[in-house]
Amino acid sequence: MWIAATVAGLLAGAGLIIAIGAQNAFVLRQGLQRRHVGTVVLACAGADIALILAGVGGMGALVMQWPLLLQVLRFGGAAFLLWYGLQAGLRAWRGGGALAADDAQGGSRGRVLLACLAFTLLNPHVYLDTVVLLGSLSTRYPGQLRWAFAAGACVASVAWFCTLGYGARLLQPMFRNPTAWRMLDAGVAVFMFCLATLLLLRPL
Repeated sequence: MWIAATVAGLLAGAGLIIAIGAQNAFVLRQGLQRRHVGTVVLACAGADIALILAGVGGMGALVMQWPLLLQVLRFGGAAFLLWYGLQAGLRAWRGGGALAADDAQGGSRGRVLLACLAFTLLNPHVYLDTVVLLGSLSTRYPGQLRWAFAAGACVASVAWFCTLGYGARLLQPMFRNPTAWRMLDAGVAVFMFCLATLLLLRPL
């Protein structure tokens, strides 16, 4: 039963976390630049683990009782995504600067950490996915088995962000071409604008 609960948590966590999102795009770009990858991976996985444990511990019902908080996160997250999308669009338009994978630019550790936390915590869907949905799924397992489910989901988060952050270097040969970086930034800009639009147009 413990193994079954852990595997179920692993699969459920992977299905939610691996979905393409703004946070994943940010982690990928930092991984390609090899800029503070450990900090980014630790922040993303740590936030996921905290939210998963909160959901399994019963915080999901509390979150659903605070619709105003989710709306604040909705509009705040949309504003942040629009700002980041604009920055990516400008990088794609101008070219040059911060394009080489080993470039010295890319922001201080503190700025990168703040951006990473913003992508994670200003996204209202992260609370619905980890706290509410995974928390609800864990109630299918009695007693301590729900914590085995939580452990599986946490392992999925750590494995994914480590793979995304540190595995990005395998793509570096392709991104030594400045055009590839401009295409990546253009894609990120479009993606951020789309996510922001969806947040603004669709109620949670």
